Amino acid sequence: MLRIVLFLVLIALAAAGAAWVADQPGDLVLTAGAFRATTTLPRFVFLLGLFAAAVVLVWSLLTMIWRAPGRLRRRRHEKRHARGRHAITHGLLAIGHGDTALARRHADTARRLAANDPLALLLHAQSAQLEGNRDEAQRVFRAMAEREDTRLLGLRGLFIEAQRADDAVGAVMIAEEAIKLSPSSTWASHAVLGFRCARGDWSGALAILDSNLSAGLIDKQAYRRQRGVLLAARALELETMDRDVARESVMEAIKLAPTLVPAAVLAAKFESEAHQVRRAMKLVEAAWLANPHPDLADAYAHVKLGDSARQRLQRVETLAAKVPADKAGYVEGQLAIARAAIDASEFARAREVLAPYVNDSTQRVALLMAEIERTEHGDGGRARAWTLRAVRARHDPAWTADGYVSERWRPVSPVTGRLDAFQWQTPVASLPSGKGDTIESSAFEEAMLAAPPPKRVTAAPSESPAEPPVTAPDPLPAAQDNSPPEVKEAANEEPVVAPAESVKPDPEIAESSPAAATPVFRTRADLGKPAPAPIPAVIPIVRAPDDPGIDDEGPSDEFTEQIGTAKVQAGGWRGFWSRWGG
Repeated sequence: MLRIVLFLVLIALAAAGAAWVADQPGDLVLTAGAFRATTTLPRFVFLLGLFAAAVVLVWSLLTMIWRAPGRLRRRRHEKRHARGRHAITHGLLAIGHGDTALARRHADTARRLAANDPLALLLHAQSAQLEGNRDEAQRVFRAMAEREDTRLLGLRGLFIEAQRADDAVGAVMIAEEAIKLSPSSTWASHAVLGFRCARGDWSGALAILDSNLSAGLIDKQAYRRQRGVLLAARALELETMDRDVARESVMEAIKLAPTLVPAAVLAAKFESEAHQVRRAMKLVEAAWLANPHPDLADAYAHVKLGDSARQRLQRVETLAAKVPADKAGYVEGQLAIARAAIDASEFARAREVLAPYVNDSTQRVALLMAEIERTEHGDGGRARAWTLRAVRARHDPAWTADGYVSERWRPVSPVTGRLDAFQWQTPVASLPSGKGDTIESSAFEEAMLAAPPPKRVTAAPSESPAEPPVTAPDPLPAAQDNSPPEVKEAANEEPVVAPAESVKPDPEIAESSPAAATPVFRTRADLGKPAPAPIPAVIPIVRAPDDPGIDDEGPSDEFTEQIGTAKVQAGGWRGFWSRWGG
């Protein structure tokens, strides 16, 4: 609107000036030596305007001719740049759908037409990565790292190449250099934080976490949780070396993350040692309500030093009652009660608690039942049968992060380096699927579980001349007797030893036994049915085909297994991370 008003004002002024010039009377005389020209004022103004227009036109023509070479050069450069941008665009698209040859062809075109374009360098580097030419990719990324506009992008590329080459030291140095240039770089802070946690540099990890909060990479709630995780990890490491620092760290950690299981267990331990029983119980209860865990139940049971096993059982029952039956953590409470009942020799209570989970037992349920059979009755056969069932049973919840299962809690994931990644949950590999069960129970296991608990029977000395009299020793409390109920009742009714002639039918029984043995492979229709063949009178004490036997190698060491695994890994993040103790 303002421009229109100004335009109208200028037109009015020009019209007023023209009218004034036209109204002026008289003539205008120009004299220069012998030259004399006479004209009117309007004609003179008109001729002066034509002269000014001619001067401007001539000046424009001269300027255009003078600037023509430069314009031609700029147009040619813009055309080349447009062709280079076109090559860059289609090259990146070719990399996106994995066409190596097309990406290389467009990269060569872009490097020829737009050598200084940052996207041309990126296309060149990514095409080299797609072809597997790491040396060429590193050379291009180094060139990008030397430029001001592509320095961070070049460092990111060099960091990825160092990871692929399992160069941990080089990757750390590159990530730290990137943090110096840009503290808000998410990938650099994540990498440095993971490396410092892998080395056990908890002070450095806390400093990086504070820097992430200042840069706005994480919010206040996530910062509190992650700081609590790092403090708990430092407390666990210093528990036996510097208990004062460990206690200070874990107490701060439990304030920041009250539901963190390792922090609650260690804090309860320190409070219990300081005779702060009520405070220790409150710490465990708060974590138990959020995430029931066996370590929390054990810490709650031993929160008061010097208590008897029955007192610990009562305390664990109180803790388990805090979780209702419709919650997912209710099972952990029942297993904790069973564990405490076995320690208190309350086997009936333990069986009662485990009864709902026996038919579809997990590994921990089967092992608890095996311990009950071995401790209460000394029944090695039933204990072995439950142990065999534990080998094939479903897995219990464990510390899991990114598909990696650990026997203990860790602050970071060894796969991705993610902080606070471990969760107490059932591993994915052990979750039920729609294909149904594919593992069948063995005949040995069914026979062991079908036999009643053994009874102590003292054998009478034989007077038959076929066998010399032998004095039977006192039976051991853990003696195995797998005879069926019918044979035992007959032995109780007729304790008299049979003569030597009655032993002759034994070879016939031995010959008929293989024909009536349970087949190795059965149809799925036979699942869940009792074995049709009768149980032999005597089951030889031999190792069953699926009996794992005694572990002569001792308990497995998770750290040794991880070191052994890391040595054979060819590359990738897992092999790269394992060099830092992950």
